[in-house]
Amino acid sequence: MDEAPDVESSTDEYASRFAGKAGEYLLDVQNHAVMQLAQTGSGGRALDVGGGHAQLCGPLLQAGYTVTVVGSAVSCFYRVRRDFGSCVTCVGGHLLELPFQDRSFDLVVAIRMLAHISDTQRFIAALCRVARRAVIVDYPDAWSINAVTPLLYAAKKRVEGNTRKYRLYRRSEIISLFEKQGFAEPQTIGQFFWPMVLHRMVAQPALSNALETIPKAFGLNRVFGSPMILRMVRT
Repeated sequence: MDEAPDVESSTDEYASRFAGKAGEYLLDVQNHAVMQLAQTGSGGRALDVGGGHAQLCGPLLQAGYTVTVVGSAVSCFYRVRRDFGSCVTCVGGHLLELPFQDRSFDLVVAIRMLAHISDTQRFIAALCRVARRAVIVDYPDAWSINAVTPLLYAAKKRVEGNTRKYRLYRRSEIISLFEKQGFAEPQTIGQFFWPMVLHRMVAQPALSNALETIPKAFGLNRVFGSPMILRMVRT
């Protein structure tokens, strides 16, 4: 864990984890959940913190947002500029000291960052400071099946190749940090009941969808789903 995890997640090597049918399925689930919580149609200014992976630029633009991506290094902008050109503004800056004025953005999004940040409290405070209306983050939930993945890390790395270790969070822990910044009304969506590595191994979206349907029908994703996507709004 460090304070510039987006340097790695902005690379083509990292993007290869979401290549093929399995990768498309994982991103479709993620982006649908994020945009559902973003309340599409409201538009405004959106900041994607560490969004050099370019996974959300398209959905945010299609929803009518003016999109800015902040990255820890110039290298973080390669994929964004290649795929979206001048449609997305790129700004360099430290993720814990975002180079924007207070409440500059209607929506602030940080996906695939919390799992690899060490100073969680400072990171969340930075997100909240620049958000006028809402913040959306994702994190690996400690109550999910991901709780056992540290024991299986070697096997996970053999399957995924370029995986990296990550930090688990309790939902109450994350919500409490947001509440200290004046944010409330948590809304969550648990993306997957089964670990993402299983869906990569299956590599069949129809089968993955079937595997997720049963636990979702029983509401298990709401409790044990991971990564968990969380939306908090300024009170």
